Amino acid sequence: MFDRVFVNATGADGQSLNLAIRDGHFISLATERPETGRAEVVDLQGHLVLPGFVDGHIHLDKSFLGDRWRPHRVAATLRERLADEKAALASAAPIAQRADALIRQVASFGTMAMRSHVDVDATTGLTHLHAVMEAREKWRGLMDIELVAFPQAGVVSCPGTADLLDAAAREGADVVGGIDPTTLDGDADGQLDIVFGIAQKRGVKIDIHLHEAGAQGIEQLHRIAARTRAAGLEGRVSVSHAYALGDVSADEVARIADALAAAGVSIMTNAPGDRAFPPILQLRAAGVRVFSGNDNIQDAWWPYGNGDMLQRAMLLGYRSGFYTDEELLVALDMATEAGAAVIGKRDYGLKVGNEASFVVVKAPNAAAAVAAAPAGRVIVRRGQFWGDAPRMQFEPPEAVPAASGLHG
Repeated sequence: MFDRVFVNATGADGQSLNLAIRDGHFISLATERPETGRAEVVDLQGHLVLPGFVDGHIHLDKSFLGDRWRPHRVAATLRERLADEKAALASAAPIAQRADALIRQVASFGTMAMRSHVDVDATTGLTHLHAVMEAREKWRGLMDIELVAFPQAGVVSCPGTADLLDAAAREGADVVGGIDPTTLDGDADGQLDIVFGIAQKRGVKIDIHLHEAGAQGIEQLHRIAARTRAAGLEGRVSVSHAYALGDVSADEVARIADALAAAGVSIMTNAPGDRAFPPILQLRAAGVRVFSGNDNIQDAWWPYGNGDMLQRAMLLGYRSGFYTDEELLVALDMATEAGAAVIGKRDYGLKVGNEASFVVVKAPNAAAAVAAAPAGRVIVRRGQFWGDAPRMQFEPPEAVPAASGLHG
């Protein structure tokens, strides 16, 4: 009846949980231990099980992981930062190599899906996209990677980028990006015409970086919500960062939240350390999907980050003043279910019928796991242990799978 049964686990609520698996999928999740018959039994010894993490915003082409450490350099303007980044990347290890190193690291923490923004502009062309696609192919079947064609240098203000964004969508990018339509491009309608036009033409989603502050940023969000509804793209548009939502009054947030919810526009925040950010609970209460990601990891933009989405959930809760178990679970949802919904990951989560992939950590419940972000992880993919760590305590001695690796 079952291939393998994980017994004596702990569920998110702190209650006992037993997980029965057949053909790599959950057949049963219950507090009572099922009749195991001839199935292989693994005792998880009271450890907590969580769904695999989803990084809703990462830059695989930018990180220096897999290369040497590079001290952060101060830049006075955005254009100066972009120039410094290009110079640093020109002397770095190949993108595919660095992307592979970052994917490997986040996978070791339990991330199983991500949305990666990849620079596309007139100077880089599609070289970054092709390199990250190479890394994605290597991890196919183990990491779901949705790619965003990201116009870091602008769309209207960077001649040729519009055509490249269209080409990127044609060649395999799943999402078309945008960035600060007014402050960077100086032409909000022009940029959004291009971005929404490509999305409709190519059938891809949209994810717009929005750093614009205060009233201008809120105006931009209203513009994006209106265009989303007019284009019939409800549920397919996200705005990353949306700092303006942290700059304005609760009444202003309420008005724009209603517009975002009606348009099905999602908001991504990584709880940045140096400025205000969207009020997560107010947006969620209004019906806006809010998800999270690591954003930049040890690159030219900042030196921080290791790619751990459970740690990111802790930082989201810490910066948001989340203290209750209910609030801590919101931070976890942003790093799991909400992100999975945005990128369209199917067969996901601790539910009967879904793929039996999950993360095992030492914690009494899910809220405690968010608060402490324990470092030790055991990864299970399709009912089988992945990586070397699980052998130490959970692997049945009579049935050790083949040596681990990319396809372990």
